[in-house]
Amino acid sequence: MKIKNIINNVFKYTPNKTYNFTLPDIPRDSDNNSYNNEKSNKSQKIYTSISVNLDYIKTKYNLLINSDIISREFILNAKGKQYKALLLHIDGMVDSQILNDFVLEPLMMRNKNNLFDGEQNRVISEAITNNITVRKVKKFNLADYIENCLIPQNNIKQTDSFDEIFSGVNAGNCALFVDTLGIGFDIDIKGFKQRSIDKPENEVVIKGAHEAFVENIRTNTSLLRRFTNNENLVIENLEVGDITKTKCAVCYMQNIANSDLVAEVKYRINNLDIDSLLSVGQLEQLISDNNSLGLPKAISTERPDNAVQHILEGRVVVLVNGSPFALILPAIMIDFLTSPEDRNLKSIFANFLRGIRILAAFFSLLLPGIYVSVTSFHIEILPTELLYSILAARESVPFPIIFEILIMEISFEIIREASLRVPSPIGSTIGIVGGLVVGQAAVSAGIVSPILIIIVAITALSSFAIPDYSFSFHLRVFRFLFIFLGYIAGFLGIGIGLLVYLSIICDMESFGVSYSLPYSSMENLKNIGILLPPIWKREFRASYLATKKNRKQDDISMHWKFNKG
Repeated sequence: MKIKNIINNVFKYTPNKTYNFTLPDIPRDSDNNSYNNEKSNKSQKIYTSISVNLDYIKTKYNLLINSDIISREFILNAKGKQYKALLLHIDGMVDSQILNDFVLEPLMMRNKNNLFDGEQNRVISEAITNNITVRKVKKFNLADYIENCLIPQNNIKQTDSFDEIFSGVNAGNCALFVDTLGIGFDIDIKGFKQRSIDKPENEVVIKGAHEAFVENIRTNTSLLRRFTNNENLVIENLEVGDITKTKCAVCYMQNIANSDLVAEVKYRINNLDIDSLLSVGQLEQLISDNNSLGLPKAISTERPDNAVQHILEGRVVVLVNGSPFALILPAIMIDFLTSPEDRNLKSIFANFLRGIRILAAFFSLLLPGIYVSVTSFHIEILPTELLYSILAARESVPFPIIFEILIMEISFEIIREASLRVPSPIGSTIGIVGGLVVGQAAVSAGIVSPILIIIVAITALSSFAIPDYSFSFHLRVFRFLFIFLGYIAGFLGIGIGLLVYLSIICDMESFGVSYSLPYSSMENLKNIGILLPPIWKREFRASYLATKKNRKQDDISMHWKFNKG
């Protein structure tokens, strides 16, 4: 008994009933009410006193705790007078050289500009009519004078709201406050480190441009501008998230895109009531129509040339600051079986590859279910020699076919996930070696039959042939549903499952466009059917987009070969 007590005292854990800290009893509203109250707070206006502004900034930014928030007080020379001034910025997000040379030095050092005595009026315009000079003048204004004469910066904005000032500072700008002025200056001097433009990581490029989107939204919009090379490209900025205020860019061709489509995209983005937005994947889920199948309804790409191609077709592209991907809206089912490289290949090769992908999608979704159905219910459709081979291979397997195939499918999914999570130099090695070792060991141990390894391997390879990751993931998940249907009712179960599956797809829409196009309407088969016509026969844009310009090239585009006259 003593030994038991000693062991309990040494090893047994007894939770404390009293703690050395207490939480303040703060009355709280319901979560929804407190969230709405927080949102309803009006933006604080900037004060005219520099000391009051500084106290407010210290409270909002916790300057006594934060080490990277820099507030620089100095004396500003303007109009031959001196004013107290305050500069606010975040260390590591601004370019210190630009800050010193083009903001602090012009404001602090004595020069001809800031020694202006202010007695003269500024000439706005001057015109000579009938030998009489007419001048329009404007009285001296300190805020305009600082912006237009003292700070030699390209991007500077005046605002009277602390929210706008803090939004600029958080994005890498600096804020200038001047005593006696009830406004602040938001000065763009960003200088944080960012990834340079590189080749795409997830989309293989054969004949396209070897440039990919990066995390900076302005770099991404410049790539679109460069590829489009047209003044009709419109890039509208929107903010999402009450906390993060993430910048999003809606990009479209003003003279091509349908106005209702653009308005619908902007409406959905503007009506997102969330705290934060950090990636394109989150935005896709927030603005896409919900569907029970989990099918993607927006194309995600990291290639600017692919995004521009869709913009010129009349679609809308959405960029999110901090995410190196673009969303292309709307999207239909055939888009996820199409590669951007198809446009760079001759039609005969592109159509061959598209047929391979459609076949791969069929295998990825239905091949294991068909194998289970045949071996469980429809053995009579197999040739006699193949039937004997299957029976001989399964003679030493002690498990039913459903258990056998689930073991291998789940094992391959684990190997696939493991190869993605480990460092990239050994990721591919784990996938290959793991598949070979697990498959061979399972056959040698008599857990599965050799023909099942072939079925699972073909299914896995087929899922890799799908260009879009989200669509491939959908096929991988619903493959298990058809395996169970095939095991329960054979071809009848798979047939009923396919009927329900296709009925749901035919009922789906993406931003007002039928998801099953072009096969639900014979009118669209000419432009976006299974077969891709030669490039000189692609005269029209897809009719389901209802673009402002339906034609994109002449009937005879190669005038060097065929003279219209």
